[in-house]
Amino acid sequence: MGTSTAPETAASSRRRSATTRRRSRSTTGFALALLAPALVLLALFTFAPGIYAFILSLLQRRVSGGLLGGETSLEFVGFANYLATLGDAEFWASLGRMLLIAGIGVPATIILAALFALCLDADRTRLVGAWRIAIFLPYAVPGVIASLLWGFLYLPATSPIGGEVVDYFGGTEVFFSVANIAVWGVVGFNMVIMYTALRGLPREMYEAAKLDGAGELQIALRVKLPMIKPAIVMCSLFSVLGALQLFNEPTTLRPLANAISSTWVPLMKVYTDAFVHDDIYGAAATSLLLVALTVAASVLVNSIGSAIGRSGQRKKS
Repeated sequence: MGTSTAPETAASSRRRSATTRRRSRSTTGFALALLAPALVLLALFTFAPGIYAFILSLLQRRVSGGLLGGETSLEFVGFANYLATLGDAEFWASLGRMLLIAGIGVPATIILAALFALCLDADRTRLVGAWRIAIFLPYAVPGVIASLLWGFLYLPATSPIGGEVVDYFGGTEVFFSVANIAVWGVVGFNMVIMYTALRGLPREMYEAAKLDGAGELQIALRVKLPMIKPAIVMCSLFSVLGALQLFNEPTTLRPLANAISSTWVPLMKVYTDAFVHDDIYGAAATSLLLVALTVAASVLVNSIGSAIGRSGQRKKS
């Protein structure tokens, strides 16, 4: 009996292992089949253009033969385009303008989104659904349309908000004007993220805080905001990335504002170099430098968020 049971047990164990491996391969194949369309699109529209842009950034078009009968040819120049971009004063000026707008817009976006989310989550708030839709609605307006709308609001001839008194397109004021359009468009999206995080918190914490004598403001500042730090960090990351991609607002306002040049922000400079000055090779190098800046900004924001999260955990412990 004992000798026959052991082989049967080993055989059944092998059969179970083979069945498990087949199921695992089947599950893996099914998952890859579901992911295949997304991977193909990612390769075609993200990786392939990135590789092509990198190849272009290593080339330059040379003109030979003089004014008459001249010929053009592509020449490999290595990282000369990158060095030219890094030595371009206008690139650094456009980067500085973009960072200035980000310094205005990103904190304003996060503060307003958190304020709206906290107000909607308060016990005394009524018509929450209507207010949520009203705050989110600007996000549904395309950026170009929003810029045109605000452009007419800023123009002295059509402004109902004091455009004949305040020069919204002045050398300093234009930064706030552009940042205002960007903030107006994205606050609603960030508010929804924070409000969703607030609604996911256990309500028992609020009841316990109320029993301890905490008011609505104290609960918001000491309970709600610390508990939704991950959502705030994620919204901060989205806002920073959006600021680095600033293009629609200043480009749309440029015909209305003399203070906005064709290279006012880095993406406008890339567009101008590529399609106005016909220097797609230098523009490719500039765009890849912006990609590197975007990755660095993402890592920085995530690192700051992780550091804040660890400090909060240490305080709790």
